[in-house]
Amino acid sequence: MNGVLIIDKPPSLTSHDVVNRVRRILHERSVGHLGTLDPIATGVLPLVIGNLTRLAQFYSSCDKTYEGIIRFGFATDTYDVQGQPTGPAQAVTLSLEQLRHYARQFQGRFEQMPPPFSAKKIQGVPAYKLARQHAEVPLKPVQVEVKEFEISLVENDRAHFHARVASGTYMRSVAHDLGQLVGCGAHLESLRRTAVGEFELTDAHTLEELDAASKKGQTEDLFIHPRKLLPQFPCVTANQEMAARIRTGRPLNLPELSQARLVKVFTGQRELIAIATRVAGTLFHAKIVLAGESQLTQRETM
Repeated sequence: MNGVLIIDKPPSLTSHDVVNRVRRILHERSVGHLGTLDPIATGVLPLVIGNLTRLAQFYSSCDKTYEGIIRFGFATDTYDVQGQPTGPAQAVTLSLEQLRHYARQFQGRFEQMPPPFSAKKIQGVPAYKLARQHAEVPLKPVQVEVKEFEISLVENDRAHFHARVASGTYMRSVAHDLGQLVGCGAHLESLRRTAVGEFELTDAHTLEELDAASKKGQTEDLFIHPRKLLPQFPCVTANQEMAARIRTGRPLNLPELSQARLVKVFTGQRELIAIATRVAGTLFHAKIVLAGESQLTQRETM
């Protein structure tokens, strides 16, 4: 079973919990996700299944879009609603214009300190494990990019927002730092991811829908059509000779794609067999082989 499946992650489950459930539903061990969501977060969680787990490398830097609510008045040790308050709650009076002014300071590229309770590893140990043990968490700021951050509504001590960020950006840290800037503390109350790269909520299915489809033998009906994957790469449909060459590690001559760096290679409409990279002129060589007559011929090249 090879494919890409978008799950609408429910609250309380970790991304790894979702992966484990999908493994059990599909009876497929090879399942991975394209970007962790915090347990409180919901929304778009793309899963790669079977041979297509090898596509994960092409999604490591894709943008992510969120909607959520920031609560002002106190910060928490996790920077979200699941944490413990780090001080007494304050009464706050906020205006939409005021928060939009402050929000503009979080757009563009800047240094961000990750939350102490995060999956970022410190000498191989996730930061959240050290934080739960009350051990020192020597995190360092990292450069992130917030491409859009818009406060859409203010209701008492809560602000609704929309954001589009580059990979590696923590919305929990944005909420926490915004609270410090306003001067009253804040934390992330809710978060919903609405897009990852080309995948949107309209592509997503619940775990219950997946389970029902699996029992009917209709699982693959929920998969993203392979032609929709990685839309920034052009496609070529290989004939039998071309497919044999790509599957056995031999180069292809693709003069019509001489300006492309990476190309998706299909047989028929649905079988994605390889991602090829241009090595010289109009010659392309398989970077990864995703399907072949023998899995022993699969190989990767740089």
